[in-house]
Amino acid sequence: MIAYLGIGTNLGDRTANLHRAVDRINEQAGHVLACSSFIETEPWGFSSDNAFLNAVVEIDTPYTPHELLRMTQEIERTMGRKHKSVDGVYKDRIIDIDILLYGDLTVNDAQLTIPHPLMWQRRFVYEPLWEIAPHLKQR
Repeated sequence: MIAYLGIGTNLGDRTANLHRAVDRINEQAGHVLACSSFIETEPWGFSSDNAFLNAVVEIDTPYTPHELLRMTQEIERTMGRKHKSVDGVYKDRIIDIDILLYGDLTVNDAQLTIPHPLMWQRRFVYEPLWEIAPHLKQR
């Protein structure tokens, strides 16, 4: 299944963090078919002195959406992420991986919402997504 993942970081060596995340996604979650340019943006939803570096990857994954979620969360943990955002409270993070789209599937349960509910409001998501998948502008 073709899926799109948003990745971002605003701590440490941000470029190295994104490259490491893409490599781990390719090794553990699905074959990376494309990776957007890296885009620098201000934090969204909270204040921080640390700007984000973001990208979107297109992958071909054999995993279900919930399996993919578990894998991306494990990649985050192994890269040093300690906490996910809770109740919309965002914090600085070494890595963040979000499932944006998973084929044409819609998922809406306590663990996962696909399509990502805020992706069209976030320039750091839709610009890199449209770079590697311009056909999604019509969605």
